[in-house]
Amino acid sequence: MPIIPPVRPELSLVAILGYAAFAFFVGLALTPSFVQFLKKNRMGKQLRVETMDGRDPTIFRTYHEKKQGTPTMGGILIWGAIVLTVLFSRLLSFGGWVPNSLLQRGQVYLPLFVLISLGVLGAVDDYLNIIGVGKKRGLNALPKILSLILISGAAALWFYFKLGYNEIHIPFMGAWMVGAWYIPIFMFIIVATANAVNFTDGLDGLAGGLLVIAFGSFGVLAYIKGLFILAGFCGVASAAVAAFLWHNVPPALFFMGDTGALALGGALGVIAMMIDQVLVLPLIGFVFVIEALSVIIQLTSKKLRGGKKVFVAAPIHHHFEAKGWGESKVTMRMWIIGAFVAFLGIVLGIFG
Repeated sequence: MPIIPPVRPELSLVAILGYAAFAFFVGLALTPSFVQFLKKNRMGKQLRVETMDGRDPTIFRTYHEKKQGTPTMGGILIWGAIVLTVLFSRLLSFGGWVPNSLLQRGQVYLPLFVLISLGVLGAVDDYLNIIGVGKKRGLNALPKILSLILISGAAALWFYFKLGYNEIHIPFMGAWMVGAWYIPIFMFIIVATANAVNFTDGLDGLAGGLLVIAFGSFGVLAYIKGLFILAGFCGVASAAVAAFLWHNVPPALFFMGDTGALALGGALGVIAMMIDQVLVLPLIGFVFVIEALSVIIQLTSKKLRGGKKVFVAAPIHHHFEAKGWGESKVTMRMWIIGAFVAFLGIVLGIFG
């Protein structure tokens, strides 16, 4: 059984909502100056020069050429607002105004570590993309995946040896003891979730809206399981993304970039493991899973079928865009699907 701290710090629902509101308004307040900084320093999005299999991204350019130069790296604002809120809660706790802060070793240190580490990795990738370094602009695949493995491996070892997690809950069946296999499973979940969110971040507002739903859903499950501090962290993350989304809905004022997608995706995976709901993650992050699968299916089909494609374009949101749905319609429909299936995930997490 996982080693749970003997005393779980309390955090009221009012405090959780208060910290979430703080993160939301901090994000909104910092947006104008942050976007101005990005524009002043020409930190604009550069279009793909080729697809993942080395071909010309014709369809992508057709629908997204007008977005060339739109400020990116907005993810720094998201995880920056999260970090500021966590530090603000610690200041309140240190001053004796509240009994507990969000900065708790047993519940927040690990998702915060992954959030910041992957955020820095993504920021490097974004910056290299902007200045045009790398074969496909940005970090090449090998150093990027090695960095993901290193960060997820460090988190997995801490999880297994320090916190004692070594089992996975199977809905309606109970705990499944996996022993040391927990380490590679944990690493796979973090790397897969980070990349899945990154694949999804291709339309204005798409990844942001789905992340608000996902963090909010895990916040509900964490609260029900008595992990109140973690629930507060989820609420803060959801609110910080919502502040970004305020200016990211079509037409987007700025993009989150890899520094947001990788960081938030990785943190989402960690939270799923911490509340022992990893098998609920594919429901709460259903659209992320479908987006990643569409890329895998497309690449596999091209390789094994002489270049033949299953989708007009991948990830799948570009397929629907090419079918004439329009960017806003694709985004809104994906939100609806994501919210509905996430609700089913919450139900499964509670009763399974």
